[in-house]
Amino acid sequence: MTQHGKKYVDATRRFDRQRLYPPAEAMDLVKSLSKRNFDETVEAAFRLGVDPRKADQMIRGTVSLPNGTGKSVRVAVFATGDAAREAQQAGADVVGADDLVNRIQNENFLDFDVAIATPDLMGQVGRLGRVLGPRGLMPNPKTGTVTADVGKAVAEFKAGKVEYRTDRYGNVHVPVGKISFDTDALASNYQAVLDELLRAKPAAAKGRYLKGVTVSSTMGPGVRIDPARTREEASQAV
Repeated sequence: MTQHGKKYVDATRRFDRQRLYPPAEAMDLVKSLSKRNFDETVEAAFRLGVDPRKADQMIRGTVSLPNGTGKSVRVAVFATGDAAREAQQAGADVVGADDLVNRIQNENFLDFDVAIATPDLMGQVGRLGRVLGPRGLMPNPKTGTVTADVGKAVAEFKAGKVEYRTDRYGNVHVPVGKISFDTDALASNYQAVLDELLRAKPAAAKGRYLKGVTVSSTMGPGVRIDPARTREEASQAV
């Protein structure tokens, strides 16, 4: 059983944990409950009515947060020639081909948050599947991280594009900003994620799709959002 600290326990006593809050009110609560001395990440967790064991119900993609993540994103790019130069000009933190593959394999270099590759290099990058896959760093066409237009991809991820995917329980966890963001910015980012998940609903998913939504800071308790009011309330907040 998880043991929580005094600050966490105190925070849980300051609101009704069973209540379903409108999104803007939930964001305000999360901000007010944060008493840490660092800028915590605010994350939304969506419980979806999908069966992740079935390939046609797996959800994976990207969404651009209108207000960014508040985090400095390090991007690695597997590319050569003109594509490599484009990646560097767009602000990629590390660019390479076989040399980057070898660095990851032999030196366990993993100092990046997103990996992008041109299609012609996926043969070499594929050798890193066991290293990058479990960390969610493997380039994938579904997330726009296997592309010939690496300059555009780098710029988008630097500006606040984030990946999402269902875990083995059918949940999707997505950062929507930092505690330092104002409520409107958090609500706007949240709305963008919500719209994307609704757009990505698998045709094979049956019954209720959006089963529950919780928002929390890195070290704070989860505040529940009413899924039935989600779109209306989030729209009013921005």
